[in-house]
Amino acid sequence: MTEESKQIPTIEEGGRSGRLFRVSLFSCLLFVACFFTACRRHDFPQYPANYREYAYVTNGESGTVSIYDVVNVRLDREVQVGQRPVAVAVSPSRNEVYVVNQGAATGQGAVTVLNAEKNSIAATIPLHKESQSIDIDAEHDLAYVANWGSNSVSVVDLKNRREIAQIGTGEHPATARVAPDGKTIVVPNRTGNSVSIIDAGSRRVRAIFEGCPGASDAVILPDSSKAFVACSSGHQLMAITLANSKFNVGGADQLEAMMDVGRAPVHLALKPDGGELFVSNEQSDSISEVVTTTNDVGGASLIGDDPVRGIVSSDNSLLYVAAARSSEVTMYSIDDGKRAASIHIGDGPSAMAFSTAGHLLFVVDSRSGDVAVVRTSTRSLFTMLPAGRGPNAIAVKAFTVK
Repeated sequence: MTEESKQIPTIEEGGRSGRLFRVSLFSCLLFVACFFTACRRHDFPQYPANYREYAYVTNGESGTVSIYDVVNVRLDREVQVGQRPVAVAVSPSRNEVYVVNQGAATGQGAVTVLNAEKNSIAATIPLHKESQSIDIDAEHDLAYVANWGSNSVSVVDLKNRREIAQIGTGEHPATARVAPDGKTIVVPNRTGNSVSIIDAGSRRVRAIFEGCPGASDAVILPDSSKAFVACSSGHQLMAITLANSKFNVGGADQLEAMMDVGRAPVHLALKPDGGELFVSNEQSDSISEVVTTTNDVGGASLIGDDPVRGIVSSDNSLLYVAAARSSEVTMYSIDDGKRAASIHIGDGPSAMAFSTAGHLLFVVDSRSGDVAVVRTSTRSLFTMLPAGRGPNAIAVKAFTVK
């Protein structure tokens, strides 16, 4: 073998060079196909010159964030952040992105602040053991971060970039969801098999609900009246009426219902209008549809092998479900109540996010270490983009520059 041939990466070599080779080859093939099938630039939204849009993907094993240019559908750069980044969120009011780093095993977590205009690190906010998730209260410019290893939720002042409070929860909080009205934080405690309800004003726990095995994901209705929590170690959802909402003034938080769904409900996808939610039942290979006003559960629909995430289109018509073991994204027609199509993508699809215009769906492939880009108008795979090792979460930020 010559020295020149040793420098040429092959598909068989594996690793990042192998992935980049495969992605480049695939992109070339897509370009040729696009040429012969008359794909045109005007098939995509036309943006002004000062428009920017990026997708941010956390790479847990690389300690990096991959940043994708949504306008040009390409990898922009990869930025080194903290140890084990696991979650990401964007600011609705500033051109900033927030990355949650778990830190080393049982070590201190942190939030890395990225300047979205420069796609560079602006600040690092130290937190507590094994920070796990983040949710934003846009009106009050606050973030709530669940600290898995510290059994607490951190309240972070985003403007001044510092932690201003730490609130105790149950054992191993999986996430912290803030209600749209900013008055309540709902915290599923995974190992504690419970749900903590926190009053945002006093920053105190005002209610605890037991009996939710493996409490994991949570959603809150747009009117802040009710929360749903997935009991992922069992087969139920918990519905909780929330105090302090405009529909429950002066009332207490109350357990409203326990609903039977499939086995191992791991993720809840809420329609933008709040009328229905969809449960990904990991061990049943199905989804369950729940009417949020009445807590009625429709029949389960088989959706794919190991469904782990769902996301609903902005027009409330389609549910996209990532099936991790079958390496597919399945589309479920909500109005028709049946599967519409499936798209084969990378290995281990998990987190998903739409572009702001909704013409693209970005799917994080956790095992193959790449991001699939799905064209929603044609329900087809558009391209594959390289990511770091162990990608696990995604968020999209759009803005204009002056």
